[in-house]
Amino acid sequence: MSTSIDRGAPASGKTDSGLRGSHAVRWWVLVVIGVAQLMVMLDATVVNIALPEAQHDLGFSDGSRQWVITGYALAFGSLLLLGGRLGDLLGRRTLFVIGLAGFGAASVVGGSAGSFEILVAARVAQGLFAAVLAPAALSLLSVTFTEPSERAKAFGIFSALGGAGGAVGLLVGGMLTEWASWRWVMYVNVAFAVPALIGALLLLAKPVITKKPKLDIPGIVVVSAALFTVVYGFAHVESTSWTDPVALGSMIVGAVLLAVFVWLESRVAHPLLPLRLVLDRTRGGSFAAVFVLGMGMFSIFLFLTYYFAASLGYSPIKTGLAFLPMVAGVVASSTTMPSLVLPRVGPKIVVSAGFLVAAAGMALLTRLELDSTYAAHIMPGLILLGLGIGAVMSTSIQGATSGIHHEDAGVASALINTGQQIGGSISTALLTTIASSAATDYLTSHKPSALAAAQAGVEGYTATLAWGSGFFVVGAVIAAFLIPNRALAPSEGEPVMAH
Repeated sequence: MSTSIDRGAPASGKTDSGLRGSHAVRWWVLVVIGVAQLMVMLDATVVNIALPEAQHDLGFSDGSRQWVITGYALAFGSLLLLGGRLGDLLGRRTLFVIGLAGFGAASVVGGSAGSFEILVAARVAQGLFAAVLAPAALSLLSVTFTEPSERAKAFGIFSALGGAGGAVGLLVGGMLTEWASWRWVMYVNVAFAVPALIGALLLLAKPVITKKPKLDIPGIVVVSAALFTVVYGFAHVESTSWTDPVALGSMIVGAVLLAVFVWLESRVAHPLLPLRLVLDRTRGGSFAAVFVLGMGMFSIFLFLTYYFAASLGYSPIKTGLAFLPMVAGVVASSTTMPSLVLPRVGPKIVVSAGFLVAAAGMALLTRLELDSTYAAHIMPGLILLGLGIGAVMSTSIQGATSGIHHEDAGVASALINTGQQIGGSISTALLTTIASSAATDYLTSHKPSALAAAQAGVEGYTATLAWGSGFFVVGAVIAAFLIPNRALAPSEGEPVMAH
């Protein structure tokens, strides 16, 4: 099996060694990419369920616990753009393989950790390799599927895995923690990484580098520092306050550095992030939609999980099962909307309507009480959320990578992941404060009792869901104004499969 590729091959996807015509191989590539995507998305929530048991086993404090999550977020969020550009310059197959192998190895180290320090170091390593893997996966998808009908189906499946991964992570985390050990929430990644790695080595062509890579070193340093300080600032808010000098200072420094980064990118010859990627209305509006979606989705997973566990007394496994109707909605919408609805009504309508459907689902959940029943009060809202999220995600990811040159596919894909990560960091900090404030307000206006304390928790959770609904309404408005209602152009194709 030869593994050479022709960089000068036409983008039509119809000839060039017959690769583009190989439907079976192309869809097997999607399976490999999908497994990697599911692993990264699942890992975003699977660890949360296991944290209490890991804390008890390794003996670290409540104050230290957040670093198991924050360490991953800092490495992942700050290095995504660099990971995406390295894929463009050094070959996406190379970075995809490195990301898979490194993520799997870091998971084994984390699962066998005998101390808190080793566990955090493993989580940081997971974040680093995820920053390499995630953009490579999406950019491989973008340059592999260029025919409009196949592209719509492929992006729909990819988006379904992304939307479902977080919810499935809660279920898997609960099952492994309850039936095995917290260590298996780390080891389970090997079951995804190894098959995906074998598939990548067999199916993806080795890159042929025809020109010396040129990296925007000043841009890399500035944007990595900017994203690091932004994520750290918002993470620090969760355990302190918005007026904490460290948190506030980090956010201000991050904002200034981001402004410096934009200035730099407009002046360097080989920018890390070519501004043309975001100045196009379709791509710019899609990136904004991804950012808003990240803000809203974090409020769903985080605070609904709290509600199920603390207010309704669900076990970890039952909590994971409770999210399955939303997963079904995401899968149904992501896999049908791009091919059946998007070509008929256009991206503006799909994204705006998707946000409004998700907002309606979130609004239904703001009516939750201590005695709410699952079938009548929870499931309808979750189904609407899934349908709306699936429509927005599948269309926005396709829009954010529309019309890009294959040499920019990696950094464009990284920007999608960065938007989700930063949006999630902002909303987690903001909504944690809102939940705490709503609970405190309720307690100060009611006579202290166990019932009042329980109801105060519900008031906090529903307040965050109301804000999440508002985020989605804002997303609908942004999409309506920014995204033009024209057909989404495919990315420029590039042969990436072995032959």
